Amino acid sequence: MKLTTELSRFKVKQGKEVAVEQWMGFLEKQMDNVLLTLEDEKMFVETIFSETLDGNTYLYWYSVQGEGGAELENSSHEVDQKHMEYWNDCIDSTYSPVDLEAKLVMIQKKVRSVMN
Repeated sequence: MKLTTELSRFKVKQGKEVAVEQWMGFLEKQMDNVLLTLEDEKMFVETIFSETLDGNTYLYWYSVQGEGGAELENSSHEVDQKHMEYWNDCIDSTYSPVDLEAKLVMIQKKVRSVMN
């Protein structure tokens, strides 16, 4: 199975740092529902990191995903719809996301064997 491993950086709109904390809290509280949506997306790992540089807040998404999963934008799950509301409210669409280049992906064979 082909796996896609990504790490991307997105800029948070100025003044939306509190909303980002609420967003992350929402996802954490809804984790059971989030995990169901990840199943539909064939998303095996998704991690969100935060960093502040020169007074700007950035969120980084790291993911390992199988092929053929459902698209988040087409999801009927309430948790995904709320997630997209937060995204639209908090992520600066004028900033071009930065996709970091994966140089090496290390996943143990026993872990990879259950990713299908």
